[in-house]
Amino acid sequence: MNSKFLHSLFLAGLMLSSAHGNAATLPDEPKQIPGPYKPSWDSLASQYQCPAWFRDAKFGIWAHWSAQCVPEMGDWYAQNMYHEGSPDYLFHTARYGHPSEFGFKDIYPLWHAENWDPEKMMALYKRAGAKYFMALANHHDNFDSWNSKYQPWNSVAIGPKRDIVGDWEKAARAAGLKFAVSVHGSHTYNWMEACQGTDKKGSKAGVPYDGKLTKADGKGKWWEGLDPQDLYCQNHKPKLPWQSGKPFWTWDVKHGSTVPDAAYCQKFYNRVMDLITTYKPDMVYFDDSILPLYQVDPKVGLDIAANYYNSSVQWNNGTNEAVLTAKDLDDQQRHAIVFDMERGKSDKILPFPWQTDTCIGDWHYRRTLFERHEYKTPEMVVEMLVDIVSKNGNLMLNIPVRGDGSIDNDEVAFLGAMGDWFQVNGEGIYATRPWKVYGEGKIEKKAGNFNEKAFKSYGADEVRFTTKGNTLYAFVFATNLDNTVVIRTLGSNEKGIVGDITSIHLLGSDEKIEFARKPEGLVVTLPAKKPCDHAWCLKIEGLDLKASKPKIFHTGTEGKNVE
Repeated sequence: MNSKFLHSLFLAGLMLSSAHGNAATLPDEPKQIPGPYKPSWDSLASQYQCPAWFRDAKFGIWAHWSAQCVPEMGDWYAQNMYHEGSPDYLFHTARYGHPSEFGFKDIYPLWHAENWDPEKMMALYKRAGAKYFMALANHHDNFDSWNSKYQPWNSVAIGPKRDIVGDWEKAARAAGLKFAVSVHGSHTYNWMEACQGTDKKGSKAGVPYDGKLTKADGKGKWWEGLDPQDLYCQNHKPKLPWQSGKPFWTWDVKHGSTVPDAAYCQKFYNRVMDLITTYKPDMVYFDDSILPLYQVDPKVGLDIAANYYNSSVQWNNGTNEAVLTAKDLDDQQRHAIVFDMERGKSDKILPFPWQTDTCIGDWHYRRTLFERHEYKTPEMVVEMLVDIVSKNGNLMLNIPVRGDGSIDNDEVAFLGAMGDWFQVNGEGIYATRPWKVYGEGKIEKKAGNFNEKAFKSYGADEVRFTTKGNTLYAFVFATNLDNTVVIRTLGSNEKGIVGDITSIHLLGSDEKIEFARKPEGLVVTLPAKKPCDHAWCLKIEGLDLKASKPKIFHTGTEGKNVE
């Protein structure tokens, strides 16, 4: 839709809000923070350079933790509990009561975080190999996990009675990790429309859920003095039923979804800028297509981006050290902010640094019968990590946190296994850069969000490359049961490979490595005793990596030379 029309719609909403007497309570208009960045794609894209710390870090850990973890029913509980007949609805009505009497707002006082020890958690994350940590600042339920100036429904006033983001930030910086925050609150306007509904059958048929309650309704309740509409944002009528799916996510006005009003957009902007100016995060992750509220008014997200970058310039003696991530970016936008793929991977080396965000289980913590968690294994995550890094990306991995602030024994064991692997192989991951080909093996599936299930466990024919200066690192995988590895890219017949290999070292092993360049490839004999599980890293010296022009080798096929 034409952006001028959307901006006119935004201004019309502002005038309508003023006509209803809300103008006095609106946050301030966006103000440009002085600096070189202006709120336009041309300005952002022409100046932004992804900072070295992000390119070097490669691996981060995320605590996707909020009151939605209290029921321990997995992700999107705050919406799914209003879906009549759904597992979350059935659980909620059995445990807490009907959504007309006990809505999601009533979960917040149950979030005590009584076993949360951020310093202890950060030590586990650091030992597991993370170089940056990300805290969930707010989710689609719209609750701010910090001492928010613009959202009275926040973790200092309600529930834990703690500054969750602030305590995470202190622990991360004390541990020497970069600090990031994730922001998901742009979607609440539509995402919570389910709480306006009613049951269609049964004894509560037609009884409204709690989505339209007002401040006046709180007299004598635990939330007296609070306005549920500051949380739910449901002072509007949905144009589509909540079952409609995609439109609520993208504000697809053409297909009938409701458009957030001006007050909502202003409040969102100010909450994000409050978060940024208070905690000075090294990275801000937006769970948005392009930028927050972009389909409503592009100016909202562009103002945030420019002000965040200009703030970073001020914080860092004239250098922008900020990373801002979002999804579904075009080529120009990928010059301006870091491209993020949710639960997905790339099928090729991307020209700009990018990130995968994924989880070992559900985003929010899910209980399981007899503690039988269906988490990703360390082997799966190691293979993902190596593949992503070989293609110029980073991996941000969520470790679900229970409502009480603890993690389970399987998660502790997982983190320990990741740390063991990084202690051996970190040299081939941290501060590396991609080569001219990412590796060899089977043809990769098409890139995109939510495609990670299409990638199978790697076998003996898979190799992934990283580089550091003129050193080539070649990762081979533990599913290779033979101690002989053949790397076809480096065969003696490959005229595009410049230089002679002078040494090969297996990271984590002191044993001498036997190797020979043959027509079929570089043949390497691995020691019987392996230094780690899951994947092994060969450190290869002597080649001129810059001058070399390696071929793409896929299983059963050879590709063209790659410059």
